[in-house]
Amino acid sequence: MSMHHSDQTHRNLLARIPQVTGRALNDWCREVDAGPGLARFEERVNWLRYEFDLPHSYATAIVHEHDLRRAARAFA
Repeated sequence: MSMHHSDQTHRNLLARIPQVTGRALNDWCREVDAGPGLARFEERVNWLRYEFDLPHSYATAIVHEHDLRRAARAFA
C-alpha cells in the first residue's frame, strides 16, 4: 500500500472529502468496493480520478482509507 501524504494531511483530506466531492467517505469506500476490482493502489486511485473526476490527492486519500478499513475488518 502506498501513501504519499503525512498522517495529518491524510486526516485533513478525509475531513474535506464531503465538502469537495459532495459525497461522504463511506460512499466513496462503497464505490471502490463496487469498482472494477483493480489490485494495485495506483490503479484504483487512477480509476477514481478518471471515473469521477476527483483530484489526485483526494483519490489517494480515499483509496488509502479504504485499504485501512479493509485491513481492520480482516483483523476483527
